[in-house]
Amino acid sequence: MKRFKFHGRVEGGGQTCQRPGCPEAGEFRAPGAHSATFDGPGDSLWFCLEHVRQFNAGYDWFAGMSADQIVAAQHPAAGWANSSTTRAFRADAGAGGVPRWADFDHPLEAIGARASEIRRRAQGRAHAWRFTARERKALETMNLAADIDLRALRQRYTQLVRRYHPDRNGGDRSHEARLTRVVEAYQLLRKSAALD
Repeated sequence: MKRFKFHGRVEGGGQTCQRPGCPEAGEFRAPGAHSATFDGPGDSLWFCLEHVRQFNAGYDWFAGMSADQIVAAQHPAAGWANSSTTRAFRADAGAGGVPRWADFDHPLEAIGARASEIRRRAQGRAHAWRFTARERKALETMNLAADIDLRALRQRYTQLVRRYHPDRNGGDRSHEARLTRVVEAYQLLRKSAALD
C-alpha cells in the first residue's frame, strides 16, 4: 500500500510554498532557473500541491529553443553528443580500457563496441599468463588482448596517438593524461619478453 497519495511529495522539509502569499508547506519540488549539472543539483522551487500543479501546467521545457533545437532535443539519441560532460561518460570514468561511451556518435555503436571488447577480452584471457601484472595493466590501457604480436602493438599505438594527441584534436589538451598512459604502456610492452 502506498504511503503517500501524491508521488513526489517531500514531507517535513520545513520550507513554505514559494508562491507569494501562500502559507502552505512547500512539499513539491519544481525546477528552478538553473538546471542540474555535474557541479550540483541546480535550483529548486518548492510549492504546495495546488501551486505545483499550476507550475507544471504552465511549464515549457522547450522555452527559448528554435524549431531545429526542439526537433534535435526530441531525437531518441538527444544529448548523446555532449554526454562526455556527465560523470558516467567522462574520459576518466572508463573501466579498464573498455571503449568510452563518449568516443561514439550514437549509443548503439557504443554498445556494440563495448560488447565486442568484453567478448574479445574473454577470449584473450588464455594468453594472459605470458605477461607480467604490469604488462597486463598496460594491455588494458591500450585496449589490447593478450594474444597480440609486436606488429599489432605498433598499429594500436599509432591509432591511439592519433586519437589523443593535441595536434590531431585542434589543440585540445583534455586527453593528455590518457596519451601519457598510452605512451608509457607502449614503452613497457614493446620491451616485453612475451612479444619476442
